[in-house]
Amino acid sequence: MSTIDAAEAADAGSAAVPPERLVPDTRGLTVWAEIDLTALEANVRTLRALAPASEFMAVVKADAYGHGLLPVARAALRGGATWLGAAQFAEAFALRDAGITTRLLTWLSVPGSDFAGAVGRDIDLSASAPWVLDEIAAAAAALGRTARVHLKVDTGLGRGGAYGADWGTLVAHARRLEAEGTVRVVGIWTHFAHADSPEHPTVLAQQERFLEAVAEGEQAGIRPEVRHLANSAATLVHPSAHADLVRPGIAMYGLTPVPQVDDDFGLRPVMTLRARLALVKQLPAGQGISYGHAYVPDVDTVVGLVPAGYADGIPRNATNVGPLLVDGRRTTIAGRVCMDQLVVDLGPGSTARAGDVVTLFGGAPGEPTAQDWADATDTISYEIVTRLGARVPRLLIGDEGAPATHADGSDVTTAGATTAGAATADAATAGAAVEAGLA
Repeated sequence: MSTIDAAEAADAGSAAVPPERLVPDTRGLTVWAEIDLTALEANVRTLRALAPASEFMAVVKADAYGHGLLPVARAALRGGATWLGAAQFAEAFALRDAGITTRLLTWLSVPGSDFAGAVGRDIDLSASAPWVLDEIAAAAAALGRTARVHLKVDTGLGRGGAYGADWGTLVAHARRLEAEGTVRVVGIWTHFAHADSPEHPTVLAQQERFLEAVAEGEQAGIRPEVRHLANSAATLVHPSAHADLVRPGIAMYGLTPVPQVDDDFGLRPVMTLRARLALVKQLPAGQGISYGHAYVPDVDTVVGLVPAGYADGIPRNATNVGPLLVDGRRTTIAGRVCMDQLVVDLGPGSTARAGDVVTLFGGAPGEPTAQDWADATDTISYEIVTRLGARVPRLLIGDEGAPATHADGSDVTTAGATTAGAATADAATAGAAVEAGLA
């Protein structure tokens, strides 16, 4: 019996539930994700302790890696984060429009992006090319403000940032705009290519190139407040790269960026994905299961229908390999992952019933993990949690000060839980309104 099943069985006559057992009421939900914000706060504290002399940027891009932008941002700040980072302007706007005033960096833009909206909201901006600086400066001039900018140098990733001689050009252009008063360079930054491979030679080479780039900028007169290059992996295993600020992403969510290192670093997975059996029935040996009959049981068996599929973010290539915990045992998906459902072979003699909980991944003993799913589907844990679909409600555990509501807006019967759906929807609406010029 799962924790949720046990809680429901005791609900009718139980007294207070111990705090560590508080779970949201999920009756009637087909599939849901539990987001443990207490674990997230603890992860931030753990990571901060690894880089105590550095500022801490909580990376909350992509709806906080699928966990819920606003609740996660607030929890990270409670845990000790001093900066926030978001890839897209709409994400950064949603954070500011929700009343979050912490230092905030956003880094992806194209010609015509709403630089005025960013400057007006006191959002730090990244620049990898002179045209970005020009658009930022124009927006700042129109507002009568000075924009805060982080110059990005490509030290070997071969992706964003100014590479080679372009770095000197970018620095010189920034200095001209600083002299005009429209721009102030407050940061210099870069990103690693192989930080998740602790012994890879590019790690040290990129650090050396970064220090050279910083020196070039400072020789030209730039005086950055923060120099930063450490992502999750570098925060965990490369203390020499901590610099003035670290930028943990995946590690903050309790997942390791270096799974080949046999160490969980004291991190706790924040997301647990569960569903309920919608149907349990017997099938004879030889009866193929689901599309294409990709799974055919060789004995009479009991199967269960799980109402979750690739529309919810379950990888289609998890067919026959996606790990599950159901009816007290570990097993795998039986047959194809469909748009809205999948099947599990519960085995002969199973006593499972419709309504029983299926755990797809989490972090408690015996549960499959997001890393298990990544290994099974030849991807990374980042993708497993981030791809979770919008129709999967995120039920928050440990959300201090939030009203206790269920996914449909009704009261949650067990204390300590609320839903990320409304907060995430509000953030998305705010961001969309800004992008459309409505806010």
